[in-house]
Amino acid sequence: MADSNFTRFVEVGRVVLLKKGPSSGNIAVIVEIIDHNRAIVDGPTTSVPRQSYPFKHLTLTSFKLTGLPRAAGSGVVKKLVEKEALVDKWNKSAWAQKREASEKRRSLSDFDRFKTLVLKKQRRDRVRKALSKASA
Repeated sequence: MADSNFTRFVEVGRVVLLKKGPSSGNIAVIVEIIDHNRAIVDGPTTSVPRQSYPFKHLTLTSFKLTGLPRAAGSGVVKKLVEKEALVDKWNKSAWAQKREASEKRRSLSDFDRFKTLVLKKQRRDRVRKALSKASA
C-alpha cells in the first residue's frame, strides 16, 4: 500500500475551522459523521453550538482530540478540549495568528492605514540609513 499525501482526515475528534455561518471563524470538534456531506460539530469552549455542518463549510486543521468516543456529549468534549488546552494551541498556531492579523488589518480605518504607512516609511528610512552606514 502506497503512502498517502494527505495527513488531515475527516474523523471523530478532528478539530475544524468553520468557514461560513453564524459561528464563522471559530473552531469546533467533529463529534459524529452523519454522511459523506455532513458532520455534527461541537465547540463548547468556543461558543459553537452542537449542530450539523456541511463539510464544504469546514476546514480541517492538524489538531485532533484523542480518545473522543463517537457521539460524545458536550460535557465530554469540553473536558477533553480543556484537558488538551486546544484553544491555547490553536491561538498559538501560525494559522490563527495570520487570521487575527488579517482581521485586524481589515478593521483599520482610513486614518489608521495612513499612520501605518507613515510608520513603514520611517522604518524603511532607518533601515536604509543603518545599511549605508554599515557598508561605508
